[in-house]
Amino acid sequence: MGFGDLKTPAGLKVLNDFLADKSYIEGFVPSQADVVVFEALSAAPPADLCHALRWYNHIKSYQSEKLSLPGVKKALGQYGPAGVEDTTSADSKDDDDDIDLFGSDDDEESEEAKRLKEERLAAYNAKKAKKPALIAKSSILLDVKPWDDETDMTKLEECVRSIQMDGLLWGSSKLVPVGYGIKKLQIQCVVEDDKVGVDQLEEEITAFEDYVQSMDVAAFNKI
Repeated sequence: MGFGDLKTPAGLKVLNDFLADKSYIEGFVPSQADVVVFEALSAAPPADLCHALRWYNHIKSYQSEKLSLPGVKKALGQYGPAGVEDTTSADSKDDDDDIDLFGSDDDEESEEAKRLKEERLAAYNAKKAKKPALIAKSSILLDVKPWDDETDMTKLEECVRSIQMDGLLWGSSKLVPVGYGIKKLQIQCVVEDDKVGVDQLEEEITAFEDYVQSMDVAAFNKI
């Protein structure tokens, strides 16, 4: 269950598939869960496992501050596909325990239950009444250059699009000739300014060093 042996190709494949739609092992920020899984790897994942490699390079940048990351370390086997499923099941069981399908012999709710219901209703109404804050966004056009004309541009684009962050949305793309049979990837993205920066994007994209030679900003516009 979980990822299995992360020092084997099979274990790395499970990790790569697990991270296809996730930025981190648990939650939306780096945590001790990422540290546990990172330390279970003997080396960086191969380039063809782009989701796992993108995650590995990102967590590697936190090594100097890994002890301060949130969360509590658990056994490696408790992370991964099985861990997600088990947690969901446990949550569902807890929810089921809270529901009395057959009612109670006592028709009157306890004072504690009434108070809790009123507090939840008040919190819901307060949240609903709040107007959403204006979110500053930017539209960025990136030029991603390969090493040579033999670089697999389909795989290069797949690696770029595998980068997922809160506040990042990939858009359209095209290949643009630059000379000598070499083409660069020109790809559009929309970012939330407070969450995603150009330097962060460059760090993530150039981490795929088997495919990417460099990245430049071709256009930057506030939305």
